[in-house]
Formats: sequence, C-alpha cells, structure tokens
Amino acid sequence: MSRPVKVLMVEDSADDAKLELRALRRGGFEPTHRRVQTAADFTKTLAEDAWDAVISDFAMPGFTGLDALRIFRSTGLDIPFILVSGTIGEETAVDAMKAGASDYVMKSNLSRLAPALERELKETQTRADNRIAQKALKESDLLFRQMADNIRDVFFLIDADSHRILYASPAYEEMWGRSREILYQDPDAWNASIHPDDRASASESYREGVAAGNFQIEHRIVRPDGTIRSMEVRGFPVHDEAGRIARVAGIVTDITKRTQSDERIRRLNHVHAMLSGINALVVRVRDRDELFKEACRISVEQGHFQMAWMGIVDQSNGAVVPAASAGMPDDLFALIRQHYSRAEGPLPDSSHVATAMLDSKPTFCNDIQDASGWYFNARLTTLATRSFAVLPLVIADEVVGVFKLFAQETGFFDEEEMKLLTQLASDIAYAIDHIDKQARLDYLAYYDILTRLANRKLFLERLAQYKRSAVIGGHKLALYLMDLERFKNINDSLGRSAGDILLRQVAQWLTLHTGDANLLARVGPDQFAMVLPSVKGGEDTARHLEATIKKFLEHPFHLNDVVLRVAVKVGVALFPDDGTSADVLFRNAEAALKKAKASGDRYLFYAQKMTDAVSGRLTLENHLRQALDHGEFVLHYQPKVNLATGKLTSAEALIRWNDPRTGLVPPGRFIPILEETGLIHEVGRWALRKAIEDYLRWRALGLPAVRIAVNVSAMQLRNRAFIDEIKQVISIDPDAPAGLELEITESLIMEDVKHNISSLAAIRALGVTIAIDDFGTGFSSLSHLSKLPVDTLKIDRSFVIEMTTGPQGLALVSTVIGLAHALKLKVVAEGVETEEQSRILQLLSCDEMQGFLFSKPVPVDIFEAKFLAPAPRQDPQIALVA
Repeated sequence: MSRPVKVLMVEDSADDAKLELRALRRGGFEPTHRRVQTAADFTKTLAEDAWDAVISDFAMPGFTGLDALRIFRSTGLDIPFILVSGTIGEETAVDAMKAGASDYVMKSNLSRLAPALERELKETQTRADNRIAQKALKESDLLFRQMADNIRDVFFLIDADSHRILYASPAYEEMWGRSREILYQDPDAWNASIHPDDRASASESYREGVAAGNFQIEHRIVRPDGTIRSMEVRGFPVHDEAGRIARVAGIVTDITKRTQSDERIRRLNHVHAMLSGINALVVRVRDRDELFKEACRISVEQGHFQMAWMGIVDQSNGAVVPAASAGMPDDLFALIRQHYSRAEGPLPDSSHVATAMLDSKPTFCNDIQDASGWYFNARLTTLATRSFAVLPLVIADEVVGVFKLFAQETGFFDEEEMKLLTQLASDIAYAIDHIDKQARLDYLAYYDILTRLANRKLFLERLAQYKRSAVIGGHKLALYLMDLERFKNINDSLGRSAGDILLRQVAQWLTLHTGDANLLARVGPDQFAMVLPSVKGGEDTARHLEATIKKFLEHPFHLNDVVLRVAVKVGVALFPDDGTSADVLFRNAEAALKKAKASGDRYLFYAQKMTDAVSGRLTLENHLRQALDHGEFVLHYQPKVNLATGKLTSAEALIRWNDPRTGLVPPGRFIPILEETGLIHEVGRWALRKAIEDYLRWRALGLPAVRIAVNVSAMQLRNRAFIDEIKQVISIDPDAPAGLELEITESLIMEDVKHNISSLAAIRALGVTIAIDDFGTGFSSLSHLSKLPVDTLKIDRSFVIEMTTGPQGLALVSTVIGLAHALKLKVVAEGVETEEQSRILQLLSCDEMQGFLFSKPVPVDIFEAKFLAPAPRQDPQIALVA
C-alpha cells in the first residue's frame, strides 16, 4: 500500500519535478505537492501549511538550494530537507549536509530519492517521539507524586541497620488483612505472614537484599482468613548525606492473579505440547497397541500429568478392557485391570468412566475426596493424586474406548483445558478409526475392488513366485496381457455402469476358464493379465491362446438388454526367453500388446527385434508409474521477485522426477509421457497437494508464506472434475486458497475459450488466482483477453530475449506490459537471465521477473533456507554500542 506524503518542491523545472514525483511513487509513496521557484514563494508557502518534507533543486536561476536551506533552517522546522542536483560536487554536497540538509540525491540516480526520504522521515519521527516521551516523563513524575499516597500497592521503608519497618502504606492492611501497627510493634510480624514453604528462602533473600540495597523477591503470604496470595517485593536504597545506605524503600504488588494466570498458561502449554505430540503420533502410528502405549507416555512426559491409562471397549458386552498406562505403579494398574475384568457389561452409574461412556462426553473430578463412587481413592491418596478426568473415545457416535488422566493438584481441570482434552480424545479416536480402516485398506491394496481379482502389485508378486517355481521345475511359463477392444465405445454409448458390469463378467469368465483366480489380475482400465505357470514352449502357448481367444469371442456378455461379443488383443511374454524377472517379463508383455494393438494381429509374442524406441518408451512409462507409487516426484521452486524492490513475491512450483537410477530427469522427457498415459492427472493432483502443504507449513513456521504457482496441463483443464479437485485440495485449511495460483498457457486457454472462461471464473471464485503462461504465443485476441478471469500475464521467455536484440522486440514487450496494466493485470517476465533485461523491464514498468538472473529452480529445503528464512539478527548489545 502506498504511503501518503506531503512534499514542498523547490524546483524551476516542471519536468524534473515530475521525474522526482515518479521516483517517489515507485518507491512506495503517494505524494501530494506544491512547486515553488523563488525565495518569496518558498518562505510564504513553507509557513502556510504543514509539510512532511522539502525537496529542493540545488541550482536554479537567482535562487539556489543553499538559499532555500538557509530559509528553511531559520524556521526551526524539524522535517527532512533533501537536495536534488544534476551537477553538485562532493565538496559542495558535504557543505550542504553540514549546513543542515538531510541528504542529497543526484538526478541521474533518482531511485535513491524514495529510500532517502523514507529514512529521514523515520529519523524525524524518532526525534518527535523522543520529545514527546521527555515531556510525558516530566508530567508523569508530577502525577506519580500525587498518586503515591493512594496507590493500591504497598510502599514500605526499612531501617538498613536494624531492619525495622519504619513505614508501610495503608494498602498493607487491605492486602495482608492485618493492622500496620503489628509491623511497627513486632519486627517478626512480616516474616510470620509468609507461607511456611516460602519463609526460609524469603527471609534469607530479604536479609541479603536489604544489605545490598536492591532486591526483588516473590513469595506467598497467608492471610488470617487462610487465603493465600502471591506477592512481588522490590526494594531499592535510600542514601544519607554521606552516601551511606540508611534506608531501604520498597513496593509490594499483589501478583496472585498473575501467578494463577501463569500457572494456568503453563498447564495449557503442557496440554498443547501433549496435543502436538499425540497428533504427530496419530500421523505415523499403524498399530493400535502402540497408539495406546505412546499416547499414555506422551501424556505423562509432555503433558506433565501424573498418570494416564487407556482402555478399549469390548463391543460384544460393553465392558472396558484397560490396555496401556504410563506413570502408574504396576500394582495400581493391575488392580484397575482386575476390577474392569470382573465388570460384566458397563460399569455402575456412579463410576466416572461409566458416566463418560453413557453420555459420550468427558467428565472430571477436581477433588478425589468428592469421588465417593471411585474404587481406589485410598490408593490414590497415598500417591498424592488430587484430580482426574475421563475422556471417552467416540467414533460415529459410538464409544470405542476411554482415556483417563490424573493430576496432583486440586482444581486442575477447567473449561479451557477440557476443551483441549476433548479435541485430543477426538484425535485419538480418529487414529483408532484410521488404523482399523487402514487394516482393511491394506487388504484392498492388493485387489481390484470392481472385479475382486488381484491388482498389478499383487500379480507381480505372484508372477515372481511362479517364476521361482519354473526355475526349480526347469520349465517355462507364459504371461498374457489382454486388452478389451471397443471398451471405450461401450462405456461412451452404454454408460460407465454398463462398462463396470462387462469388466465383472469378463473377470468371472476368465476365472471359470482358468479355474484359479490366483492366475489372474486386472492391471488396467480394460486390461487383464493371466499367467500359465507351466508351458512347453511358444507353439504350445500359441495353441492355448488361440483356443482361449476363440472361446472368449464366442461367449455372449449380457449388459442389461444388450448382448455383446467382445474381442481382445493379447501380448505374450515367455519366461525365461523374454525376461528373467517379473518386472521385465511384464514390461515385455506390455510391449507385445502395444504392437498387437497397432497391427492387425489378435496376439503377438514379444521379440527382441521390437524397436528400441518402443521398448524404451514402455520402460519409461513403467518407471513413471513406479515413481508415482514410490514418491519419487519432487517440487522445485523458482522465486519471482518485484523488479522495483528486488523482494521475493511468489514462487513457481516445477515438477521434477528424482529417478533413483539416473538422478533428476529433465521435465521434457517425462511430462509428455505423463500426459500420453493419463498419469498427469494423478501427478498434477499430487503437485497441487504438495504445494499447498508446503505453503501451510511455511505459515505454521512463521516464514513468509508466498503464493505458489502450479502449472496446469491441457488434460487437467479439460477434465470435468478438475474444479472439484481444486476445491478438495484447498478445503484442508481456510488459508489454503491464498497460497495457490494456477498457471495456464495462453494456447491452452484459446483451445476452447468459452468453456475455459467459465472454468477459470469458477476457480477464481474459490480465492485461487490465475496466470496466463507463455503470453504472446497463443494468438489471443484483445476481446478474448478482456473477458478472461485472470490476474497475471507472464511474458514468454522468447520475447524477453528478443527485447534486447532489436526495436521490434522491445516494442512488443512494451505493448504487452501497457495492455496488461490497462486491464489491471500484473505482469511477470519469464526467463530473465541478464542485468540488461532486468533494467529494460524495470524501465518498462514490468511488475515482476522470474529467471536464472535471480535464481534457478531449487529444492524446497534450499528455497526455504535461501529465500524464506529470516536474516540473522544483530546482537542487541552490539547495536547499543554502535
């Protein structure tokens, strides 16, 4: 946001004044001004209004900047006076500074004007603040003297030699609940009121403090009515004429509320730490017993609870089964287990555990002496336990477990603490539910849900087992990969549900035909795999395959009222001829299938003479699938910077493949394969999630959370579910939309302008910004551009390069920037690699740049350390000395 400033300009050239005002605006100011040219006008105008600063030309006909400076100094104004000159020499500039000028700026370097003014305005404000503070100090001294006799704190005076209390202010009687006369009559009365647990240390600190003159002590007192208050005592010396400490004066402040608040904050911090620790546990733990054990341990070690135990509810009879504990003596936990093992069904209503289970709400007891229905009060008393809370663990409105926490303080559990603990119980219940679901998911991870056949992962494991059996038995095995023909047409014409029915019927037919579902798998949308564990050779395999294809083609598949005959294409690979591992064998069968689909053959065997290009492309495709499964994709970030300030504004996320076999793979090699195979949808969703995850992590760490731009492919934008994918990605946090920008190439937008305008408007309505990437290459018309719901234009790198090679390139870039600004769009120049390019773009008022001149794309850890981490702070002591 621009900062308003009121400037009086002493300048004979209107053009120079405009340049100076422009420099101020570029530097973040919004100036209002008046321009004068003579001494008389300057004197008059200076007195007529309140100005924030004076900017004066140094050389003017008949009236110099030094003349203006003398007039300015005579007024006694304390505002910046900055000289601007095109010819001033160093000696003259030094004389001007000695004469009282705040700074001088050369007209050839007006970019210094705004920073110089900013600095001088800050120094002026600092001087003004100091004057105000000095005035306030004098006024407060008088006010202090008037209020001293009426303040609520206790003032006291002690004789330094005898340690007798000579004076205590009237507030003592209200604070201590005792008469001041007792203090004057009994020298020990002050110490007698100190809490017994604090008395020895407080007395020693008093004696040492009085002897030294200065001290600050905190202790508790016990009032006659038994209430306890916390006090802060501060003492300071009073010297006699000889300079000797004759008296010690002091102030006592009742800090009971503060200490109570501090203690409450301390307890809440412990609960927050416990909540954080258990949330981290929830993310990584995969075993229920480990979850219970670790949650109890974290509660004691990080939550600072005395003890904790956790149990699961037996859904068959509603009984609690204690499963883990921490901080608890073994004999007590054994008694608890024994007690609950005898319970038939839910516990009696008098039990806090039973109450929490019946109401599905947390319950607590802040004094176990009141918990008459609990069975172990006597044992807890010996452990100095004073309070406890019971947290039910609820999943889908059903209590599945309980978590019990113990503390050694009475009144330990309050409303805010119980709110945090309730959240904690919800997180643990979520983890239990997640573990149960994960167990089911682990099973489903090996099977195709639709057909109930093995999936690709499980099939490869089984294929490896059959391969080992073939090695031991000394025979061959055959692998078929079968692709259903016209399946897409069936899906499109009869609907996806009909396609699903067909896939299930194909799976059933194959199972009946082979007699063993373990030999089969569904490995693609319309692809099935079959292994023949033992074959004699290629001819034997071909005869079997021809018979299978013939029977399959003759079989009628019923889809509602439609009867279909479905043909297949098959790729075949033999072990050990076509591969010695399951992965290689599968890949070669894929290569054979791909060639069969491109030819008129019903099936093809893999042959070494297949082109290296096809084989290599298939290998890369398989590696990419594995890369997605194994988390080998990473995001590198390239910063975008403000051309005027050089400050980081945002970053572009660029997908990189960290292939463990070869290292980082150039994007041009694998992005086209992702798009061809459709993997770009999954990788694109991963990139969106990862970018938002990094953005939110930066916010949580207190780092500058800059907006992250993510590139969108043509397939993603055409996908009808793309907008829903964006909604899902940003739904994890209210701050997520502010961290995301989508970069879409101009040529892609132009493919279907009407549809894309609608899609982009829906995305922008979610709070996500839109940038047109590679602008200038897609031939968009002005009418289209004015209607596009976008925020930023990115000038293609080719135009940035041409900008420095001739006037046509420069004119084109200037036109694009002017057009974008007219449409109120931000402009980012891509591929900036030289200082000359940066300088020209800055002169053309381009907003931001991105390129190797500032930084190449870097891994996230380097980006954080180099561009987001705060600079080291100067040692305050060093700063003071300086």
